Amino acid sequence: MITFGFRNRFSGWIRAAIAVIIGCIMVIKPGTSLMFLVKVMAAILIASGIVSLVYGVANRRNGGLGLLIFNTVVDIVLGVLIFMFPDVVASFVIIVIGVALLVFGIFQIAAMISASAFVPVTAWSFLLPVICAGGGVLLLFKPFDAAATMTLVAGIAILVYGISELFASWKMSRAIHEYDIKFPSSSAGKDRGKDSGIDYSEVKDAEFEKAGQDKEQR
Repeated sequence: MITFGFRNRFSGWIRAAIAVIIGCIMVIKPGTSLMFLVKVMAAILIASGIVSLVYGVANRRNGGLGLLIFNTVVDIVLGVLIFMFPDVVASFVIIVIGVALLVFGIFQIAAMISASAFVPVTAWSFLLPVICAGGGVLLLFKPFDAAATMTLVAGIAILVYGISELFASWKMSRAIHEYDIKFPSSSAGKDRGKDSGIDYSEVKDAEFEKAGQDKEQR
């Protein structure tokens, strides 16, 4: 059963919440939201570089200062470049979003097919993942020239993905529960053996010892 990304009970819900928030921001303000997200990414890189430098200086006696300084320089340079050329980075971010939506959409379809073996999954359950994957393909081919239109399409696709992730997380949590009931862990038998006080290793040793004695008598 495919459970990657859903075994942690909160991971799917967190991904869905983040996607819904980002999607709503991009849909409400398609003209400025993408640039805002790019600048936030640049600020995070610069902040990460500064933190690495401070941590490296504070723990220079433990070694690794050179590597942390290198990380600092790379993070700060990337952050400054993103601030200087936000348009170029924004177009690249659209491509990354398109690839991510396509991959996530396909993965959700596979997860729902896997879950259908344990819980009821209707044909309508696949609609949102298909739309999500279709939005990813649309962003990759870039049929729209206006950046605001591309941002709006990306926001809608991300919003659809967030809603789809909510539904998939709910279905997968039920499917995992049913799977655990139908196929209990093999460790349960080992635990029962331990609880009963039976040491199977001694039984095996006794069998080997008896077999060796029979062989010597022959």
